[in-house]
Amino acid sequence: MSLSSRWLVRPTAVALVIAAGAIAQTGKDAKQGMPDIQLPPGWTAEDMQSCMEAATPGEHHQKLARLVGTWSGTSSMWMAPGMEPTVSQTTWTITSIMDGRFVKTDVTGDIPGMGPFVGSGIAGYDNVAKQYVSDWVDNCTTGIMRGTGEVSADGKKFTWTYNYHCPMTKKPATMREVMTLDGSSGMLVEMHGTDPKSGKEFKMMEMKLSKRS
Repeated sequence: MSLSSRWLVRPTAVALVIAAGAIAQTGKDAKQGMPDIQLPPGWTAEDMQSCMEAATPGEHHQKLARLVGTWSGTSSMWMAPGMEPTVSQTTWTITSIMDGRFVKTDVTGDIPGMGPFVGSGIAGYDNVAKQYVSDWVDNCTTGIMRGTGEVSADGKKFTWTYNYHCPMTKKPATMREVMTLDGSSGMLVEMHGTDPKSGKEFKMMEMKLSKRS
């Protein structure tokens, strides 16, 4: 397919996916009816239903919704294994966006000796890939961390694995983040990374948060 052909086809496909999302947004069950729109040649009702199901939030998105709220507490950060942690205050504001399909996290705080910290992330559940997904950016790097996650059956423990490039080794690295809910008003966030000098995993950060609203 030529470049020009791909650009002609793409708007049609995107429009159909948007239409499916709009139907899902109204609360219409994707299995109870089809949109009254003309499908492209070769498309079947089952194809359109698949798009609708992909766009419809479900139980996995409801688990992420448990994180929504404003959280604040203390942050302890270890630069390397065996060092004393630096402690500061942090605030997490987690909101539901895109009609419940994703949650957005905005983090503010302070890194002693370095200055203010600001970070933002978006997490969701990909109905097609059958996987929790997340992206993260902050003012301490120019890279985008991309991760996948798992959630416990009771929805109280979220385990994320993020991929990034280590600024010291210049090689791909991973960071593991574990978020554990304590009832409806407490959350413990632990981040584990690889020490670039020893190659061993260690706890990089721990945040003890309480829900304010």
